[in-house]
Amino acid sequence: QVQLAESGGGLVQPGGSLRLSCAVSGSAFGITSRGWYRQAPGKQRELVATTTGEGGTQYADSVKGRFILSRDNAKNMIYLSMNSLKPEATAVYYCKVTVWGTGAIWGQGTQVTVSS
Repeated sequence: QVQLAESGGGLVQPGGSLRLSCAVSGSAFGITSRGWYRQAPGKQRELVATTTGEGGTQYADSVKGRFILSRDNAKNMIYLSMNSLKPEATAVYYCKVTVWGTGAIWGQGTQVTVSS
C-alpha cells in the first residue's frame, strides 16, 4: 500500500524559495501520476502541478515559470521547487499520486506561509 509523507514547508518571505519533498513508501508500481495540490484557508483544494499521461507536466497558470515538479525514482521522492513566492501561495500543500486500480492517495500536507 502506497503512503505519502510531505516535508519542507515553513515560513518564507515574499520572493523567497522553498522545496517541498514527498516520500513515497510502499510499492511504486502502478503509480500513473504524481502531483502537488494546495488548499488555502477558506478555499477549495486546487492543482499546483501534476504529471500527465503524455510524459509531461501540467502547471497551474499562477505558478508557471516559478514552480517545478520533479522526481527521483531511485529514492521514491517527488519534489516541488517553488521560486519567487508570493503571499497568495500561502496554503497547505499536499502530495498526491494516482495508483492504477486504487485511485488517488494523498499525503497529510505541509504548511507553506509566505509573509514578511
